Amino acid sequence: MPGQVYKHHRIARVLADEIRAGVHSTGERLPGEHALTERFGVSRTTLRQALQVLGEQGLIATHPGIGSLVTFDGTPLDNRLGWTRSLAGQATELVTEVLRFETVRDPALAASLDTGSDAFVALDRVRRLADGAGVSLELSRVPAVGALADLPRRGLTDGSLNKTLLAAGRITESGDGQVSVRGLDEAEAATLHRRPGESFLHLAQVYRAADGSVVEQVTSLLDPARFQLHVHSGRGDRQ
Repeated sequence: MPGQVYKHHRIARVLADEIRAGVHSTGERLPGEHALTERFGVSRTTLRQALQVLGEQGLIATHPGIGSLVTFDGTPLDNRLGWTRSLAGQATELVTEVLRFETVRDPALAASLDTGSDAFVALDRVRRLADGAGVSLELSRVPAVGALADLPRRGLTDGSLNKTLLAAGRITESGDGQVSVRGLDEAEAATLHRRPGESFLHLAQVYRAADGSVVEQVTSLLDPARFQLHVHSGRGDRQ
């Protein structure tokens, strides 16, 4: 794994230098994955790790052919970078409060996701406006396996779950989700400092690695006055 991490950072540095030097100008498409894996002599997984680093640096954007995205006050939120990072540049000041960060047992979730082990790292966070009103409640569940088994004890890399997953080699290849609208129950309303029964978007998402294993399951409650879900389709390319 250390060699693989070194490789993807090296590739990211090379491509970043080329982008900054104008070899790949703004709006120009990078070569496809096949061409880049041939050029650098690496696997698609290593290349995608490098491209994810470039995305985190704001040097490239990936546009899927068919999918959906969430926006906050009209600005897209990139799940690959994590909402904490995406929301950091917003004009609206938000405070993130960690409600729970521990290893839990959830046989029902394990059965529904077919993860085998019922041990999960639970990370629950609420995001609030300056007046204390919550605009989102996010419940993340990550299979507590391998390097992630003792994550609550070690803590997150730079405070980011996405960076932690990347460092552990858990790269999201695909994802699916369901969205609905429902009223807040008493406990949710108390956590968000909102009224019971107030309508919120309910978004349940599952992210999987290239081998089909679960990287993360997230259930979110989102204030529809601030968050919107946009669905788009059509051909797209990485640029």
